[in-house]
Amino acid sequence: MLDIATAYNKYKFLGNDFLTWIWFLIETDQKISPLLKTKDVVTLDVGNSIVLENKLGDKSKEKITIKGDQAGLEEGTTALKKGAWVTQINLTCKINEDKYKFTIKGESFNITGLKTPKTELSKKEDEIEGLVLEKSFFCFKIFEVIDTLFLKYLEQRTADDWNNKGLQDVKNWIGSF
Repeated sequence: MLDIATAYNKYKFLGNDFLTWIWFLIETDQKISPLLKTKDVVTLDVGNSIVLENKLGDKSKEKITIKGDQAGLEEGTTALKKGAWVTQINLTCKINEDKYKFTIKGESFNITGLKTPKTELSKKEDEIEGLVLEKSFFCFKIFEVIDTLFLKYLEQRTADDWNNKGLQDVKNWIGSF
């Protein structure tokens, strides 16, 4: 059995690979809802920031950060061509009519800055518990989407035809820039 530090170092690329795969899904207009096997209509879009990292041969790293609502992703696509991975991405997720915004980090899968749909504020003490439960429900919805997408990614990544199909599709996407 691998100890935690060894397992972490051996598989830490998976988070960044997953985020790059999500960007691929978004940019190639692949439908998210069928992957999640849900009746909900789920869409993902790149938000206002993306961070890529490229490990250089001399143990140094090149870090590319793209921020802004109207920022172009050309620098990011160039970095992908050079072998970079997405290490952090800001996403907008729409589940039916509910809109969520958050940032996810590849190395730790931390979700930060989560903005859930608005709830009606109430000062009545007996309604506060319901509001907390509603906010918790919204948080769990986003966790469910990310967890299910990660499982679908792992399914594809470990499939026998990954090198011929999935990886080739991502390489073709990167090569199309």
